[in-house]
Amino acid sequence: MKKRICAITAAASCMLLALFSGCAGKKEAAGEVVVYNWGEYIDPDTIDLFEKETGIKVVYDEFETNETMYPKVEAGATVYDVICPSDYMINKMIKNGLLQEIDREKIPNSKNIGQQYYDNATEFDPGNRYAIPYCWGTVGILYNKTMVDDPVDSWDILWNEKYADSILMQDSVRDAFMVALKRNGHSMNTLDLDELTEAKNDLLAQKPLVQAYVVDQVRDKMIGNEASIGVIYSGEAIYTQRENPDLEYVIPKEGTNVWIDCWVIPKNAKNVENAEKFIDFMCRGDIALKNFEYITYSTPNEAARELLDDEEIKNSEIAFPDLSKYQDLETYVYLGDDGDELYNELWKEIKSR
Repeated sequence: MKKRICAITAAASCMLLALFSGCAGKKEAAGEVVVYNWGEYIDPDTIDLFEKETGIKVVYDEFETNETMYPKVEAGATVYDVICPSDYMINKMIKNGLLQEIDREKIPNSKNIGQQYYDNATEFDPGNRYAIPYCWGTVGILYNKTMVDDPVDSWDILWNEKYADSILMQDSVRDAFMVALKRNGHSMNTLDLDELTEAKNDLLAQKPLVQAYVVDQVRDKMIGNEASIGVIYSGEAIYTQRENPDLEYVIPKEGTNVWIDCWVIPKNAKNVENAEKFIDFMCRGDIALKNFEYITYSTPNEAARELLDDEEIKNSEIAFPDLSKYQDLETYVYLGDDGDELYNELWKEIKSR
């Protein structure tokens, strides 16, 4: 899901890290921490730095979607200490007893996270008891200016037959239905069967126009001019624009998803103290900056934003949009097991036809 971009030089990085860590040497082994995160969603250098500063070995695993992550965590075949799910999945994990409360006093750098992000997180984590925000962003349309000659301000463009076999959709049940539901003026958290059936039928009608249902491949195909339009996460859009200046990103007028990914600690974690140290390290301003520069997903870390010296990115409407300009923005919420089953059954019907 997530892609990197290396924007600060090694020299600048070293100077910055020296201010915070004194370029600490490798410490004696102090156990391990098992981390489960999105693909390409962290600067590998920050893991190395954490290991050097703490002596804690990081065992690192990746997932592609929330839906592939959840059953693995629920089954407990692999016991993780730190996971980075999205908003609605965090809500599901809380309700199903899979997470433990986080003691923010043991994560002092969590104070670097802006209060507005904690406030937004209360929609899925009441009382901010279980999650520390890591990245946030929007979902929108990425299009190639040389390949699209129609106005792009609505989800409707994804149903335009002119762009048949050149449209990329997210291979994600919630994101796909969000597009169709928002296009029709409905909440992306609806459980109304009529609204969902309408969305399903629209997605079925769209399917012959879709080149592929993908996740990470949206960025690569758009960069390589293999498609003209794609549904993409805002952080990916920043990266693709650096690689291909013909690409533009738009938040459709009907509204979209504003998402937050957070660090959480599973209830069955074996290395809780090391998990707290890992999350605290990732909340440090200099480390959060490195991760932002690498993956280009918007950071909620105010200390990192203060350190940011790239004025173009600092003022980017993609990285840090003024959300007050847009209407009908929503955060995904957990819809219950029955809601999940309903969405999944409708999605299976779409994918199987």
